[in-house]
Amino acid sequence: MAHFVLSFMFLITLTIFGFLDKIESRSNARMYLEAQCQTAVYHELCIETLLPYVANNNVLGPEQLARVSLVVYLTKARQTKEYVNMVAKHLNETNHGNDQAIEECMRQIKDGVDQITLSVKEFQKMGETAEENFVLHEGNVQSWVSTALTDADTCVDGLLGDEIGGKEKAIIRAKVLNVKQLASNSLVLFNRFSSRHRASHIVKNP
Repeated sequence: MAHFVLSFMFLITLTIFGFLDKIESRSNARMYLEAQCQTAVYHELCIETLLPYVANNNVLGPEQLARVSLVVYLTKARQTKEYVNMVAKHLNETNHGNDQAIEECMRQIKDGVDQITLSVKEFQKMGETAEENFVLHEGNVQSWVSTALTDADTCVDGLLGDEIGGKEKAIIRAKVLNVKQLASNSLVLFNRFSSRHRASHIVKNP
């Protein structure tokens, strides 16, 4: 009986220490991301977006964090596009007809998804081509992410009227605003990476 109790207590101790290690790991990861996201306008969102990828003692540098941020942003943008398409389809099926604000938002979100897809692919090329091409790829990524950010802004501005129902309007705006914030954070993290890379590799403008 005493042996069983000791074994049980040992297992509990291991469990407690494992739990404390996880808390400490997550705390350290958050402190690291506090520094990495310090210039982001949407600071807390930046941290929460990246925390799952660094909480298990995964040390991600500026380049990897920028890549993760772009991929998460692309995923959210695609999900938002699917939702807007679903709302538009539902309105058509219920005889509400095509709503101009939603149709325009669909075009903007689709364009934004296309732009960020190009950005992710271009980012990949930065590590595959010669160093002298870095500035070219850098400019393309910055331009495409900025365009996608503008697309999200345009979509939100178009939803300020009363053409669609309150619930649909609120949900779409919330989703698009989240996409906009992710775009802003992705651009900040990418610029952080690219500026550090340029400094360490003495990258010159063409």
